[in-house]
Amino acid sequence: MELKALIIVFGTVFLAELGDKTQLATVLFAADQNTSLWTVFIGASLALVLSSALGVLAGGLIANAVNPKHLSYVAGLGFIAIGVWTLWSA
Repeated sequence: MELKALIIVFGTVFLAELGDKTQLATVLFAADQNTSLWTVFIGASLALVLSSALGVLAGGLIANAVNPKHLSYVAGLGFIAIGVWTLWSA
């Protein structure tokens, strides 16, 4: 296993998930007194694992058809577009 890549992926995903709508939804579920915290934790963890697995699978398939460097450019432009749209609509 590539430790450097593991640390970069972990840090990036961890920071991206902090304060996003998924974490806020998890907070709301955990605040429900009738729901076990373990149930919320396991459900949220499984959902993140599955969505990450889909992302890895999609990335692997796309990388077979598209140059990864071009994919990085498209992803970067996508993030910029989302940022501009967010600022524009604020």
